[in-house]
Amino acid sequence: MLERMPHSAKESQSVSPEPALHTLSNRIGDPIILTISMGFIALFIGSAIYDTTQLTAFIGRGFGWTAEYMGSFFQLMLLATFFIAIGVALSRAGQAKIGNLEKPEISTFRWLSMVMCTLLAGGGVFFAAGEPIYHFVVTPPAFDVESGTAEAVAPALAQSFMHWGFLAWAVLGSLTAIVLAYAHYNKGKPLQPRTLLYPVFGEKILTSWVGSVVDALCVIAIVAGTVGPIGFLATQMSYGLHVLFGLSNGFTTQLCILMLLATVYIVSAMTGIHKGIQVLSRFNVFLALAIGAVIFLFGPTQFLINVYLQSLGEYTSSFFEMATMTSETAPDWWMQWWTVFFFAWFIGYAPLMAIFVARISRGRTIREMITAVAVLAPIATTVWFTLIGGSGIYFELTGVVDLATSLENFSFDVATLAVAQALPGGTWMAAAVLLLTTIFVATTGDSMSYSIAVVGAGHDAPHFLIRAFWGGAMAIMAGILLYMGEGQIGVLQQFIVITATPVSFILLPSLWAGPKAAFAMAREQNLVK
Repeated sequence: MLERMPHSAKESQSVSPEPALHTLSNRIGDPIILTISMGFIALFIGSAIYDTTQLTAFIGRGFGWTAEYMGSFFQLMLLATFFIAIGVALSRAGQAKIGNLEKPEISTFRWLSMVMCTLLAGGGVFFAAGEPIYHFVVTPPAFDVESGTAEAVAPALAQSFMHWGFLAWAVLGSLTAIVLAYAHYNKGKPLQPRTLLYPVFGEKILTSWVGSVVDALCVIAIVAGTVGPIGFLATQMSYGLHVLFGLSNGFTTQLCILMLLATVYIVSAMTGIHKGIQVLSRFNVFLALAIGAVIFLFGPTQFLINVYLQSLGEYTSSFFEMATMTSETAPDWWMQWWTVFFFAWFIGYAPLMAIFVARISRGRTIREMITAVAVLAPIATTVWFTLIGGSGIYFELTGVVDLATSLENFSFDVATLAVAQALPGGTWMAAAVLLLTTIFVATTGDSMSYSIAVVGAGHDAPHFLIRAFWGGAMAIMAGILLYMGEGQIGVLQQFIVITATPVSFILLPSLWAGPKAAFAMAREQNLVK
């Protein structure tokens, strides 16, 4: 039985956030979603064990096809989502409050911490050092400057801003979050990806097996996208501990790291949004602020200030050129492994991220939610990339580090550690950055375990054992793939690009349903006629 929220604002405020869990579906989740999702995990692992080469080739072909034929569609979708979302935020409908609450459930700092930590996650920390330096030593196709020179610094950071900036954040939690919030809190519809299609297909999509398949596709995308960072974190931490403290860099160390990480994010997910997830996010933000302050005060301060302003200007002036780059004007391999890869990754994450954003934003205005997700968070991300990546470029320019060869081979773990060691504090700073990366990945693990459980249950208070189950399933999958070789994690990471194709069509109705839901909320609250 799906949890139904009451229609009136008064009733909505009186509903207990912990519904009684009496039915089988409430205890274990939708059996179709569970079967398809777990079937995917078993099939992927089984195929990897049976014939790794064939699996890699199959996913590689799908990865290439998706990048070639769907890349432009992904780019247009992100552009449309961002500008439509900004339009909604600036309209009178932006004043409407989400969830029929007068006051937010979660304080502003805690709310912003959860948004930043969950959506930026380990990927942003993992790529913050390596990506800007890569674009510095290999000039992006949108620019015509000599690589490795002072003129290449601003374009390198601007390209990184494009991949992790306004477009990426907007698709993760703006229009889709509005559609889900209105349908769930105002109309009593389930908090599931299938609800994004409700404006098109009506009640049928909510009760049929097709809706369960839609949800399962989104769960598979999030599993592929989350297991990747979990596995990469284990390899990065293992490598870092080996370099810094001489520990063995092998599967045993990776497994221990994985078990510790899984314990942290599973416990966090089990305790829920108002406890573990909030605490972990706040700690992460404080640690990031401390690391950022040390870099800014004791690092190449003047260089970072100048570079940030130049890069932000380059990002703004070259925004559309970078956002609309295609294989006609850029090498196929570059589009596949950079712009299309990242945009597809964010699309794959979008439905479940939107569920999480809608859940934690109850009581906020639509304007607040869109501003936080699509404007403030991207700006904070550009600052973070400048502090870490800009410092790395400075060290590369001055000869403190030499990462050109490592980055041309996409060895981002080497880049992150080398830059961290060159920062003020040396080994201690490197250890702090590794800890920060770990907690960032943990915040992704706990929020996605919670969100997958929400999808299965259909309401926003899934049983804590369901949350633990999904967190454990992703950790076990990462462990098995690591045992088979680090390359298997990379293959799984490519798979999220393939899943982005069906997920993109699930997101598509939000381009018009999002504004429609926003104005419907505003009318119910007598903000517009």
